[in-house]
Amino acid sequence: MQDNPIIVTPIAASDKRQRTQFVEIGRRFSEKVPHFVPQLRSEQMELVDPAKNPFFEHARVQLFIATRGGVSVGRISAHIDELALAIPAEQGMGPGTGMFGYFDAVDQAVGNALLDAAEGWLRGQGMNRVLGPITMSIWEEPGLLVFGHDHSPMLMMGHHPAHYQAWIEGAGYTPAKKLLTYHLPISDSFPPIVQRIVQSGERNDRIRIRPVDKSRFEDEVRIILHILNDAWSSNWGFVPFTEREISYAAKKMLPLVFPELVRIAELDGRPVAFMITFPDVNEPLAKIGGKLFPFGWLTLLRWIRKPRGKHMRVPLMGVLKEFQNSRLASQLAFMMIEFIRRDAVQTFGAERAEIGWILDDNQGMVAIADTIGSTINREYLIYQKSLGL
Repeated sequence: MQDNPIIVTPIAASDKRQRTQFVEIGRRFSEKVPHFVPQLRSEQMELVDPAKNPFFEHARVQLFIATRGGVSVGRISAHIDELALAIPAEQGMGPGTGMFGYFDAVDQAVGNALLDAAEGWLRGQGMNRVLGPITMSIWEEPGLLVFGHDHSPMLMMGHHPAHYQAWIEGAGYTPAKKLLTYHLPISDSFPPIVQRIVQSGERNDRIRIRPVDKSRFEDEVRIILHILNDAWSSNWGFVPFTEREISYAAKKMLPLVFPELVRIAELDGRPVAFMITFPDVNEPLAKIGGKLFPFGWLTLLRWIRKPRGKHMRVPLMGVLKEFQNSRLASQLAFMMIEFIRRDAVQTFGAERAEIGWILDDNQGMVAIADTIGSTINREYLIYQKSLGL
């Protein structure tokens, strides 16, 4: 089969049969990666469905499948986020920047052919630079795993074969940004300096750290995403959430939201910061192999009703920009982390958390991660390449 030509074919995301083929190719590749956790097929199908994923409302997307000798040997997406084009270039995106994602290839020759196809499509759309892998929104699975292959990922974290790094770099890509995740033991209390900061905040009548109220969950999500859009607005790679994406995120998050694990910090009654923590749904997904049928749905339903597990994931934190780089911002962060740590241990039996991803040059978050005794356990790289226009 190696002697047969590689054929890269563009497919339509609107065509369910082709879309299904695209997803199944990825699942087949993922099964061969050590420590990978199979995800729900229905969730993966939804992410590439223009009728369901609101990302498509502000993005141009082209999916590609590679075949050789009539056998599927890889896939890739090329996409242009119109909101990212409006971001200042110094924040990593900006005019002329397209992206690739969903990169899977059986060998380097196939990888090169797929990257060439994605680059050609982006060039034809007027793009002069490409970032990737980003699958597909920056809020989904950004970056290629380059450190931390020796343990399973938590929910919403990419997990890629180690050899993809050499293939992508061999195609002329250079690192644009490094993303970090941190391992944090949570069974024991944090260092004394953190405890003193938390205790000081607890005595401050102006500060209230409250659990999220699920009875008005959509309103709470809007509060959180308002803070997020403000807090992260100057960060590298930031793209704001749309109204439809806010509603979509609320629906997707709801089964994994437990009030003790999602906190909003108020100052004088005004929401100014938040922290989201999820029990790691990858634990039950690993047990059922990512399959709901015949009995996987029962295992997953039982877990969602009362999750117990060793692992927690902290995907998002934020403090309004006006308070950033202040003592208050650090105090609120430490308070939310400590309050959630207590409940994660006492109520859910958790032993460790994973924080991230965090931009490697986000000095405030890196300092907080260091202070609470966490260590880097995963690194992701987002690559860039000029398209030579």
